[in-house]
Amino acid sequence: MKIAGKIICGVLGFLIGNIPGLIVGIWLGHSFDKGMDQDFDNIFSRKDPSQTQAVFFEASFAVMGHLAKADGVVTKKEIDVAEQVMHKLGLVGERRQQAIDAFNRGKSNNFDLSDCLYQLKLHGSKSPSLIQMFIEIQIVSATADGQVSQPEMLILYRIGEEFRIPKRQIEQLVEMVIAQQSFHRDGRTGQYSSTSGPSIEQAYKVLGVSADSGKQEVKRAYRKLMSQHHPDKLVAKGMPEEMVKVATEKSQEIQSAYEMIKSQKGF
Repeated sequence: MKIAGKIICGVLGFLIGNIPGLIVGIWLGHSFDKGMDQDFDNIFSRKDPSQTQAVFFEASFAVMGHLAKADGVVTKKEIDVAEQVMHKLGLVGERRQQAIDAFNRGKSNNFDLSDCLYQLKLHGSKSPSLIQMFIEIQIVSATADGQVSQPEMLILYRIGEEFRIPKRQIEQLVEMVIAQQSFHRDGRTGQYSSTSGPSIEQAYKVLGVSADSGKQEVKRAYRKLMSQHHPDKLVAKGMPEEMVKVATEKSQEIQSAYEMIKSQKGF
């Protein structure tokens, strides 16, 4: 039973209005304790960074598995994407098995998405950049076959709802991630993954700006994205260290898009 809200609000109420204030404060605290999107038992507790990393790791692969099952059948391509992510992160041995187990839990029929996201919210709600990175990882998984299906989109919307992210913003993130992938370079050859190479239109989508955007607007968008995807900042906020490479690649893709726009606009 949660009573922290009653205690805090009750004391404040008494200090402000004596007994009447105490009564009102306890009533308000009771409302918060019941769950008006507040959690006083956790607000003042300091999260263990390693615990946040463990929750982020588990949720990333579990929701990835859930998305893969969204269409009813987990395709080989979707499994391959999960394998590629594990390989990219250098997961081996026990750590790799943990990722596989989480993926399998996510695609099981009794997977509780709400509980999984609630645990992530408890540990990552103070860091919008961390949550955005989580969603972007899921979008990469959802676009394994080149597009996001309607069932997958509904799951992404649901994830957004849990973190109070509007549908339109989720849609913009999907566009941004798809555009970012066109700027991905092969680590060995240095060539773009797309044979035709990225377009200037895709570069604008990566930064979330339009062709009409001015120099300052483009720079602001670029700096904001680079800050959001800064590997060291994300690790400090609870992203597992194994996922640094994903954040680094995202930063490189954003950098490449920005350089293309700078060249095209002449600044």
